Amino acid sequence: MSTPTTARSALDELVDVRGRGPVADDEITRTGDDPLFASPFRIGHTLADALAARAVAVNDLWELRTGRRQRISIDVRAAAATALGGEDMTLARGGDGQYRPIPVSPDVEHMVALTQPWRTKDDRWFVPHFNLPHLERRVLDVLDAEATPESVATAVRRWDAQDLEDAIAEAQAAGGIVRTRDEWLAHPHGAHLAAQPVVRITKIGDGEPEPLPEGAQPLSGIRVLDLTRILAGPTASLSLAEHGADVLMVTAPHLPQVTPFVRDTSHGKRSTFLDIKDPEQAGILHGLVRECDVFVEGYRPHRLAAHGFGSDELAAARPGLIYVTVNCFGSDGPFGDRAGWDQVAQAVTGIAQTQGETTGAGRPQLTPVYLCDFLTGFMASFGAMVALRRRAVEGGSYRVEVSLAGAAMLLQRQGLLAGFADAPGALTPAEFERYASYDDGTIYGDLKSLGPVIRMSETSPSWARTTPALGSSRPEWLPR
Repeated sequence: MSTPTTARSALDELVDVRGRGPVADDEITRTGDDPLFASPFRIGHTLADALAARAVAVNDLWELRTGRRQRISIDVRAAAATALGGEDMTLARGGDGQYRPIPVSPDVEHMVALTQPWRTKDDRWFVPHFNLPHLERRVLDVLDAEATPESVATAVRRWDAQDLEDAIAEAQAAGGIVRTRDEWLAHPHGAHLAAQPVVRITKIGDGEPEPLPEGAQPLSGIRVLDLTRILAGPTASLSLAEHGADVLMVTAPHLPQVTPFVRDTSHGKRSTFLDIKDPEQAGILHGLVRECDVFVEGYRPHRLAAHGFGSDELAAARPGLIYVTVNCFGSDGPFGDRAGWDQVAQAVTGIAQTQGETTGAGRPQLTPVYLCDFLTGFMASFGAMVALRRRAVEGGSYRVEVSLAGAAMLLQRQGLLAGFADAPGALTPAEFERYASYDDGTIYGDLKSLGPVIRMSETSPSWARTTPALGSSRPEWLPR
């Protein structure tokens, strides 16, 4: 099966958001091609476009610093491999000095086994999501099921799809009906997202222009607070760290985490513990905000505002703040108060339906990789850097909004591939070595991972410090 690609590539859409006209023809060099995975979607090309857009935004900042632009190169296969995350792309060194794959976490295996399309009473399909223990409990309580595939399948079969989607939303859990792409575009929320840019940047306050701090990297001296977990949000802040930003992850000991995701998205960052429900610790976080440049959050829409950390309040306290919101459905519209994850976005927007149809599975299927998470993270970092340039030139505070569902829709606008059944599913050892980065002495041991795949002629992205233990840094900024 094959359909033509859209006349407007993902790069075209993102460059429009940038608002500075087209990129010079010789600025970006692309190599390689899809498919890397057994999927009809142009995963590599779309991720490569998002990474190229991110690099163009880096170039805009570099040009402010130096008056020069850099040459950018992106390999499509390497870009596709970023969507594997740590799965097959992070190795640990054993006692014999050899690097080997890390076994899949039991928690991830459990989540994947349950977070699948299951048939409903009215012969639709529904994907309930089971990440993090407290959210799993909410879904199981709605279903009145045990945490096994057999029990979940039986329980979902007792529900009509729309009733189950409504009940899951009412319980503040995550899940979604498997829709076709056309059904989603006709849905009020699908139409709402289709009418917006895939990265929405809004000026939310006035302020004087702020020149970039001095430094040798495009984001040297830029301070980033990272209040995210799992994949999309941490990928956004990781992207900023790779270009020189000081990224401070903020979490608390009681918040559940997925260890392999923490391991694979924390390179180059620092980590501190602050509980926003504790008034004293919330005060410390407010103090950090007043001295930071970018605030990245991945909570359910409007949750942080209830704790005094909404975009308008923080922009008033710190004029010039760039406030980045990463979630499943966006912050407004009919689903603007709903939680969700990569698999839910794939279900509701049509990806799972198309994946199943084109692979001959006879049922909806999720793609082999967390493509919405990584695409969303790359777009969020792009939006943050576009906003940083606007702040440097014209001043002001900005809100940057991206969503997993918006990313899924962007992917589908790129058209479909044929001939993907025999795709290899991973880079060759030689391709992996080309982009391998070593992270020795971490709490997870000595690691070799797929490193940054963007190449730039002067300042290719890199990891400046080792993956930290959670809570291992004081809640303070590094000197500029």
